[in-house]
Amino acid sequence: MSSLKGKVALVTGGSRGIGKVIALTLADQGCDVIINFFRNRKPAEETAEQIRAKGVRCHIIKANVGDIEKIGAMFEEIESEFGGLDILISNAASGVLLPLMELKENHWDWTMEINAKALLFCAQKAAPLMEKRGGGKIVSLSSLGSMRVLENYTTVGVSKAALEALTRYLAVELAPQNIIVNAVSGGAVDTDALTHFPNREELLEAARRRTPAGRLVEPQDLANAVAFLCSDQARMIRGQTIIVDGGVSLLGD
Repeated sequence: MSSLKGKVALVTGGSRGIGKVIALTLADQGCDVIINFFRNRKPAEETAEQIRAKGVRCHIIKANVGDIEKIGAMFEEIESEFGGLDILISNAASGVLLPLMELKENHWDWTMEINAKALLFCAQKAAPLMEKRGGGKIVSLSSLGSMRVLENYTTVGVSKAALEALTRYLAVELAPQNIIVNAVSGGAVDTDALTHFPNREELLEAARRRTPAGRLVEPQDLANAVAFLCSDQARMIRGQTIIVDGGVSLLGD
């Protein structure tokens, strides 16, 4: 996928987990990478070192992507440092894992802001920077909880469903600017995020048993799909959510 050489990519939540693997994969393809993080600078700096070791630029920006003002400041810094943007990976995610009847308004607002609102307002800021460079690619990260009911997953699942719908709207509205928008949805992946699930081991074991491909999805599987959607080979794929789950969603309950 040499079409990515010299491109500038922003990965929100790119310091660890799936975001880190996506950032490293894009760097392998020749991208200069901007890593956005929110709380912990050390993992961001460690990931940046790994990216720079690949011979490309890496810039770190601390910002809460659930805050519109912080989004604006982040994109101003990107324009100042790089002059434009080619790729936006909307990966940062959060959520409150509770039974539906125990959810509070702040749980709902927090999850929707990070997981869904961020894509809209990051895309609004990214689009002019991409247009300056002749177009761009936007890829967001979703999960199977957007269309299947998972235990204690209400806020995240609904926010991801909104993200997938927004992906379709963005794909149509930004097409005249040569900006291509898609999403990648993953099955269960063993990352740091799963440590917050009270039934983590049970979830992973069930996923292993039920996946037709015979193993769990790994972060690199998702990163490969993201990199493909960022390449010129995928330019006629628009507004789609590509499911990378080893076939598990094909099975009934």
